Amino acid sequence: MSRFDSTGPDPKIQPALTDSYFNLTREIVKYHGDSDVTYAVFMRRPVTLAPKLAADWLSAMMTARGAEVNIEQLHKEGAWVGAGEPLFYITGAMSQLVDLETIFLQRLGASCVAAYNAYQMCIELPDVAFLAMDARHCAGSDMAEMMAYGASVGSQKARAKTGAKGFIGCAADATAHFFDAEAGMGTMPHALIGYAGTTLRAAEMFQETFPDKPLTVLVDYFGREVDDALQVARAMPHLAQEGRLSVRLDTHGGRFIQGLDTQLSYAVLERNVPDAIRGYRSETELRNLMGTGVSAAAVWHMREALDNAGFPSVKIVASSGFGPDKCRVFSLAKAPVDVIGTGSYLPQKWSETYVTADIIEYGAEKRVKVGREFLHRDKKETGTI
Repeated sequence: MSRFDSTGPDPKIQPALTDSYFNLTREIVKYHGDSDVTYAVFMRRPVTLAPKLAADWLSAMMTARGAEVNIEQLHKEGAWVGAGEPLFYITGAMSQLVDLETIFLQRLGASCVAAYNAYQMCIELPDVAFLAMDARHCAGSDMAEMMAYGASVGSQKARAKTGAKGFIGCAADATAHFFDAEAGMGTMPHALIGYAGTTLRAAEMFQETFPDKPLTVLVDYFGREVDDALQVARAMPHLAQEGRLSVRLDTHGGRFIQGLDTQLSYAVLERNVPDAIRGYRSETELRNLMGTGVSAAAVWHMREALDNAGFPSVKIVASSGFGPDKCRVFSLAKAPVDVIGTGSYLPQKWSETYVTADIIEYGAEKRVKVGREFLHRDKKETGTI
C-alpha cells in the first residue's frame, strides 16, 4: 500500500487535480527564482478543528518532493476555532507549496464542519449512541473518509467534555478505523425487505445467515411500523429479551408512523413529556416533535407499544433527517431513542466548508492582499507538527 492511499492523491496524479493557475505559478517561480513563504489558513465560520487528513497529505507530498515544510497547527485536534481565526501557518519554498493548496484545502474544510456538527449532536443527546451512515450520500470515497474522520473528532471531543456516548461506528468498513472498529455497522436496507417479501422474513433471513450478530430491523417498509416490530419481537423472544434486537424507524416525511396523526402525536407527548409541548416552538421544532416522519412522538409511540407488549429490552434506532437541530428537539422531548443513524451532520450549505489560504509573508517581508492583514502572525507560541 502506498503512503498516499490513506492520505490523498499521490504525486503522479496531483497536478491533474490542482487548479491550473497554481501549476502555472509553480513553473513561473521555479523559472524566476524561489522564495520562502508563509501561508495563513482560515475558515469563515466557527469549526471544530479536524486537521489530520489535510496535514498528513501535505507532509507526505513535501517528503516525496524532498522539500522541508513547517506546519504550525495553532490549535489541538478537536479545538473550537472562531470564524476568521487562523488554523495553520505553513512555511516552506513557494515552488514546493503553491500547487498543493487545492487538495490541502479540499481535505480540511469539510472535515472541520463535520466535526463541529457531530459534536453539537453528541452533546445534545449525550446518552444516545450515533452511527455515521453518510457514505452513500458522499461524492466519492475521499468525501466519505473526511466525513467519518470529522465525526470521530467531534465525537471524541463530546466524550471528553460531557461523557457523551458519541459515534460508536460508521456504515463502511473502510472508515471504521476512525471509531476503533474493525468493520462497518448495520444489518439491513429496505432492499432486503423487498426481496424477502415481509419484514419478519427479512429478519429471519438475516438471523439464519448471521446467527451471532445483533439484529436491527427496518420496520417502515410496509407502513406497519408497530405491527411489524411486535411481530419480529414475538418471533425472536430470545433476541428481544437479551437486548440484541433493535427496530429502526426510518419513516419518510410524507406520512405519520403507524397509529399516529397530529392529535395522537400531541397525546403521546402529553402522556410522557408534557413540558415539551407547552412552550413556544418554531415550525421546524413542532415538525420534529410531532410531525410526519421520524418525530419525537413517533419514538415515544414505538416505545410505549414495545413496553406494553412486554419487550422493554428491544432498542429503538432512529434515522432520517438528523442533524444538530433535530437532536436538540429530541433532547427537549427526552425521546427514548438508543441509537441515531445520521448522514445529516454533513453540511447543509456546502459553501460553509470552504477554506482560504493566503500567503502572508514572502521571505522576511509581511505582505498580504488588502483586507487580510488580520492574518499576520503575532509572537505567541504555536504548536508545530
